[in-house]
Amino acid sequence: MLAAGLAGLAYARWTRDIADADAAVSAGQLEQALAAYNRAEAKFERFPATKQMFAAEYQRVIGSELSILYRLGRLDETIDRADRSPEGIGAHFWSGCAFFQKGIAEERPEPRLGWFSRAEDEFRRAVEAAPSDWDTKYDFELTTRLAAELRKQPKAPPRQLMQLLRPTPSAKPTKRVG
Repeated sequence: MLAAGLAGLAYARWTRDIADADAAVSAGQLEQALAAYNRAEAKFERFPATKQMFAAEYQRVIGSELSILYRLGRLDETIDRADRSPEGIGAHFWSGCAFFQKGIAEERPEPRLGWFSRAEDEFRRAVEAAPSDWDTKYDFELTTRLAAELRKQPKAPPRQLMQLLRPTPSAKPTKRVG
């Protein structure tokens, strides 16, 4: 009993930063949450065996960091952090989202297509990692269609990107039958 109690106390102390970060996210304090998740990650880095012992917690910490970095608009940090992240935590999804946002913000046609192509690649990898995630599939399809249209019309103004996704009306009206 004593050993189980001590183990429970040690685990609670170990995960205190994670609980603090979760509370900060709930309160909308993303910067504080990110700092707490960073402290929790630092503990995992100091003791690498804990990454395997508490794999679910470690993956949640990294996934939450990526989500917060993206929500704060720190796109370059999101991409860098995703590149250093282990598989299975949605890193490709967050990286794809960041590349997509960089493409939306880009004014010049060639770099814009480059950002969307990179987003397409990341979303493809995210779908391969989580084939049952319909949100990721949707983002992949949207990005793929937008990149394909940009390859056809690279000079499209940035403010009209989403209009490229609308179907074009056919030249001939359809005939009614019956």
